[in-house]
Amino acid sequence: MKLLIEIPTWLGDAIMATPAIENIIKKHKDSEITIVGSYVATQLFINDKRISKIVIDNTKKDMFRYISLYKLAKSLGKFDLSISFRSSFSSKFLLFFTNSLEKYNYKKIREIKHQVLKYNEFINTISNSNFIAGDLILNFSPIYNIKPTLGINPGSTYGSAKRWYPKEFAKVAIELSNKYNIVIFGGPDETNIANDIEKELILKGIKNYQNLSGKTSIKELIENIAGLDILITNDSGPMHIAAAYKIRTYSIFGPTSFIETNQWNNPLENIITMNLDCAPCMKRNCPLKHHNCMKLITANDVLKSINNLT
Repeated sequence: MKLLIEIPTWLGDAIMATPAIENIIKKHKDSEITIVGSYVATQLFINDKRISKIVIDNTKKDMFRYISLYKLAKSLGKFDLSISFRSSFSSKFLLFFTNSLEKYNYKKIREIKHQVLKYNEFINTISNSNFIAGDLILNFSPIYNIKPTLGINPGSTYGSAKRWYPKEFAKVAIELSNKYNIVIFGGPDETNIANDIEKELILKGIKNYQNLSGKTSIKELIENIAGLDILITNDSGPMHIAAAYKIRTYSIFGPTSFIETNQWNNPLENIITMNLDCAPCMKRNCPLKHHNCMKLITANDVLKSINNLT
């Protein structure tokens, strides 16, 4: 059997889809599996020996987008079953022109429940099964540190509203630098945020830190986060990496729904949120212009949560 799986575009969503992907692979054992998706998301599967082929969707969002998608669909080959964990028109377009006997696109579920469960219900529905959603799965080996290490992840690709403030992250790191070495993470577009934190550490004379923002591949990012003792993070892809390895995590939530996107099956997660009436608004930028869901969270709030468990 030949199986095509289109994975979610964003890193965090792709990680949350891994229990469902695991279940569909179990359902169709010994299949020849092709994964298609964004470069960032497909890197999650480079060590999975069950995957026969990985195809990166490099089509640009321009006036030629659908011509490119058509060519991509026709280049993929013939499949018995094609599944997409995306619900966009472009994804439906891609599957429509894919040569496959059966095709299924994910449909967004408005019910408030964890995204892992939503993806898993999608798989159970199309395969007439009753699989339970297991742990998140990433096939990478941790890089462990000689000394206890604290990770700081100040970025978030969805929008600025999800980002806690660099100075507050820095205050936490400075306070804990006598107990932990510090590692700052971030993508290529988040180096400015990471550098702001680094400047605060330098001003306080902190030397036991690394700034890895923009310097790691996805593989290296996963391996480094997997070896941490603690991670302090916004709602983001790295947060879900930490969940897969059950790292002790302090997840800062503002405009997004922690019921739907907090760490899956990580007993060591601690959620820090103000629970304001205006949240979760699910907006990229604060529609009320005050950003209180993040602004009202202080370094002391995070430190108090950490110290209560140390």
